[in-house]
Amino acid sequence: MDSSAEASSLAQGLRIVRLVVDREKRGRQLLGVSQLAAELDMDQGRVSRLAQELCDLGLLERVDRGPFQAGPRFFSLAASLNNGWVREATPELESLVAAFGLRARLSVRDGFRAILLRASSNDATLGSFVAPGMVTPAWCTGAGRALLWDDDRPSLDQLLREVNFIGVGGPGAAHSIDEVWDLMVRDVPRGYITSDEEFEHDIVEVAVPVRNSAGVILASLSVLGRRAEVGTDAAGVATHLRGTAERLGSFA
Repeated sequence: MDSSAEASSLAQGLRIVRLVVDREKRGRQLLGVSQLAAELDMDQGRVSRLAQELCDLGLLERVDRGPFQAGPRFFSLAASLNNGWVREATPELESLVAAFGLRARLSVRDGFRAILLRASSNDATLGSFVAPGMVTPAWCTGAGRALLWDDDRPSLDQLLREVNFIGVGGPGAAHSIDEVWDLMVRDVPRGYITSDEEFEHDIVEVAVPVRNSAGVILASLSVLGRRAEVGTDAAGVATHLRGTAERLGSFA
């Protein structure tokens, strides 16, 4: 198998695991092979083969050829990741809620996407789309643009070269690589990102990167709320965020 085929199998396997885990987490009906294939728009035979491999690895399991659910290896891997700065993020996010009354998030980057890793307890309501694993565009969210902090212009061009900006984000969203770059040039020198209606109407987000001891960006830390909630002191909020980000980075 060549590297591209391996990458495709890995990506498809991860899609299967994500769907199974998400349905189990949300208390929704678990799925068998044919239902997984329909949900993911994949060939049923391929889903069957990949699902069996995932079961062999312990990432999924099924009882008596019933529906799939998360397997013991999935939980052991999840537990191994819940340490250091990731574990410490939960109380730090709640401390930001206490300080500002705003929602707080910790996000990581996957290409030109930002993935929500942790969210404060006030950042989701019944029926909300906000949950760990939520994917948003990196170029039009505060958390996402903080993850682009170290990208120079050629890197940004390469990253966003195939992005379709049309119809994505709120009224303040960038609609080209040039506009994304202009926002980064504005924000980086002052030491924090502000996203004003870039993803949602009337939502302002303040964000900073979280770095390890070597200076590598691990994640982004952000707070967000309606413009009236955030107020006019974004610089003061950012100062508090940077202190929190430094504490998290010290655990990496």
